[in-house]
Amino acid sequence: MNNLILVRHGQSLWNKEKRFTGWADIDLTEQGKSEAAQAGQLIKKLNIEFHAYFTSQLKRAINSLEIILKILDKQNAEIIKDTALNERHYGDLTSLNKDETIKKYGNKQVQIWRRSFDIPPPSINPQHPYKKKINSNILGESLKDTFERVIPYYNEKIAPLISSKKNILIVFHGNSCRSLLKKILNISNEKIVKLEIPTGNPLLIRFGEKLKVKEYKYLDNMRAKKILFKV
Repeated sequence: MNNLILVRHGQSLWNKEKRFTGWADIDLTEQGKSEAAQAGQLIKKLNIEFHAYFTSQLKRAINSLEIILKILDKQNAEIIKDTALNERHYGDLTSLNKDETIKKYGNKQVQIWRRSFDIPPPSINPQHPYKKKINSNILGESLKDTFERVIPYYNEKIAPLISSKKNILIVFHGNSCRSLLKKILNISNEKIVKLEIPTGNPLLIRFGEKLKVKEYKYLDNMRAKKILFKV
């Protein structure tokens, strides 16, 4: 049976500070490194031989994967990195504290930006301190926008490997993971925005024929989040 393991990176410095991170290249906290190491230990217990490792171009995901690979004694494994697996681009909200943003714009507006499926945040201002650091033509993304870059990449690069009985490990971000789960588990637009993705907790998905999901579970039950299905 072919296996896919999805891991959201460990806690980042801006996760801890409750700031919108998006494409800002922010590193892990010490807790985040520990979460990644714990993820590695949980994955190691499965005794799965992986055939490919994917991550984004952001160091909080790359470093989480490297910590996991060290636990798996696969430090020399090839890592496939692509911006298609990056976090959602938070536009002009990038770097802002979430609580302060709520005070400024109101909870209702911030919830629309954070949790609606197809409404993007304000586009990043050319003068924004992170505009040049991010260096992208993308100015801001809704979850729908994120979905529309993650899924073609998955269909082209990852799904064929799973179909050929390969075991795959992906370490990426809350919204890129949310986008992929929307497709794999057929979660509705209304329910996907409610799905919380825990940091550093591997989600194991086992497929049968024709990429039909046979089983899925978080490896750390104590930190598992409920997965919502389309009804």
